[in-house]
Amino acid sequence: MVNMKKLMKQAQDMQSQMMTTQKELESMEVEGNAGGGAVTAKLNGKKEILSLNIEPDLLKEEKDMVEDMIIACINQAQTKIDKISKEKMDSISGGMPSGMPGF
Repeated sequence: MVNMKKLMKQAQDMQSQMMTTQKELESMEVEGNAGGGAVTAKLNGKKEILSLNIEPDLLKEEKDMVEDMIIACINQAQTKIDKISKEKMDSISGGMPSGMPGF
């Protein structure tokens, strides 16, 4: 019975750590860029765009190219967020599957 109480306490501690880490991740800011920095986007951990900057000279280029750079820039930032989130959550869970009930 003692082992079950210990296991439950560990599970509660892990859940608390995950909730704290999730809040930290949501408040982080990550930047992506494309075209050598001609386009930069800043996203928060929820993948919401906080800012987007396009160098004025780039606006003289073809519309399709500018749109592609914006998409690449945002995708880069989202990939960074995914990587950081996975690393932080894996460090808490010890690599356990993320689909565990309650986590």
